[in-house]
Amino acid sequence: MTVLPDDGFALASEFPDATHAQWQQLVAGVLRKAGRDVPPEAAEDALATAVEEHLATRPLYTADHGTPSAGFPGFAPFTRGGTPGGGVASGWDVRQRHERPDPAAANEAVLADLENGVTSLWLAVGASGVPVSGLSTALEGVLLDLAPVVLDAGDSFDEAAGALLELFGRQDVTPPGGNLGADPLGHAARTGAYDRVADGFGAAGALARRCHEQHPTLRALTVDALPYHEAGASAAQELGCSLASGLLALRELTAAGLPLAAALGQLEFRYSATADQFLTIAKLRAARRTWARVAEACGAAGATGAQRQHAVTSTVMMTRRDPWVNMLRTTVASLAAGVGGADAVTVLPFDHALGLPDAFSRRIARNTSTVLVEESHVARVIDPAGGSWYVERLTDELAHAAWEWFQEIEGAGGQLAALRSGLVGERIDATWRERRGKLAKRREPITGVSEFPLLAQAAVERDPAPAQPTGGLPRVRRDQDFEALRTRSDARLAATGARPRVFVAALGPASVHTARAAFATNLFQAGGVEAVHDPVSVDAATAGAAFAASGAELACICSSDALYAEQAAEVARALKDAGARRVYLAGRPGELREALEQAGVDEFVSLGGNAVDTLTRALNLIGVA
Repeated sequence: MTVLPDDGFALASEFPDATHAQWQQLVAGVLRKAGRDVPPEAAEDALATAVEEHLATRPLYTADHGTPSAGFPGFAPFTRGGTPGGGVASGWDVRQRHERPDPAAANEAVLADLENGVTSLWLAVGASGVPVSGLSTALEGVLLDLAPVVLDAGDSFDEAAGALLELFGRQDVTPPGGNLGADPLGHAARTGAYDRVADGFGAAGALARRCHEQHPTLRALTVDALPYHEAGASAAQELGCSLASGLLALRELTAAGLPLAAALGQLEFRYSATADQFLTIAKLRAARRTWARVAEACGAAGATGAQRQHAVTSTVMMTRRDPWVNMLRTTVASLAAGVGGADAVTVLPFDHALGLPDAFSRRIARNTSTVLVEESHVARVIDPAGGSWYVERLTDELAHAAWEWFQEIEGAGGQLAALRSGLVGERIDATWRERRGKLAKRREPITGVSEFPLLAQAAVERDPAPAQPTGGLPRVRRDQDFEALRTRSDARLAATGARPRVFVAALGPASVHTARAAFATNLFQAGGVEAVHDPVSVDAATAGAAFAASGAELACICSSDALYAEQAAEVARALKDAGARRVYLAGRPGELREALEQAGVDEFVSLGGNAVDTLTRALNLIGVA
């Protein structure tokens, strides 16, 4: 009988510690059995998973994966947070976005949010929201000395800022924070109006001086990285663009006469938060670290180099089909934003991609943050991800990748010059094309769209949102290629009363064909092609009649490799004889391929194939416009 020591349960005390080299040796052995001859020292590289450019997730992280010290919260390099206490006292600022153009309706929504947990307002003003003339109506009844207001007015920022400052004066209140939203460069990135940036910074500089002198808690400028994220940028590209944009703003403000410390205090940075929680956490931490380095290089000292961050759940990840899943995406994204140390978090409503949100979706959005702060207590720990070997390594790698891109932009003349020349757009486009390929091949699955779609789900209707500025960088969505296919299917349904169909010709018992039948069903329904799997199983004698009864024009044979060898050729002939315009087979047939093609199989579908290309060809073949 083993006697345990008094100081605890040392259950592994009699076993020697495993070494890193032993682990590598064991992994290499497993890989060798799987047909991959990898030397032990390369085992981790063999198992690494690419995340984005320059970034990969490794299978094991240890204390030996050294990274620079993250310091302490509230102290340079601010990796662990911009303030010593983080959000422990009250959590993060719950900032709700409003863009209803009707001032009265906007006011109703604003008051409902403030009464139910929202702590600051993000108002779209001008062409993309409430008119500047209706700003006072939209804010009627709002206690402006308690609720910070952040404006998003595009090229109308000077007029909108004047209206808000006039409102402060009329009510004789001192704003508790907020931002006038001047962002000439970010707006130019969206519109392509680069010739107006200089004048925009002139007006922004005047606003910054006014805020510095009269409203010390109010900021004048936003450094918005969302235009780059929404064009398809990687996390490193988003960060690099934000650094270059922030540096340009800093130069303009100091040239306008503001001291460096005051100029730094006039900036708030806006970043996306995605459902990739670790990447979002690392991005926000790396953003503070790299901006602190920029501030230091400019001569800033102490806390003036701390970056103020506003995180917004990503529009790129939001889907228009099965929008309810967006609730889950935004929950993970807001959790990551809070853990990453964002000062303010905006959870976009789940129906944001469909138009103006209703009261229910706004309620769910604001309650997402409330649950995380008040019930999950996420904000009660400062930098909860700090010390994780994985997070610290990812933060370091992302900081270096972002810094490299930032230096390239600066070498090209700065952010404005890099936008004008097309450098930024071309680089982001290349990144998006690569990611778009992964989405098309479903290597990056989209739940409810490319995986487990529900064709029978009723459409969610919303009032149309105001038009967003165009002419500059594009706006992309992960679901855009599948959405285009589904829209074509909807048009067929509206015109004929039925969607395009594919007959699932399953061979043998359910235990044999279920996996591939489910794969085929998911594949075709992702493109709006309804799968008909009735009867459950067919053979060469019954396949033709079953296909004819299904009303389908396409057919897909599904079963095991063994049954393919025995039955697939005859079933393919029967389907062709019955009128199938295209016959698919789920799987990789290997040596059977040539014989199956001669029997009538037109295409083979399997994991890793380009689903968008396959579905596009199918809809084109059967004349779905």
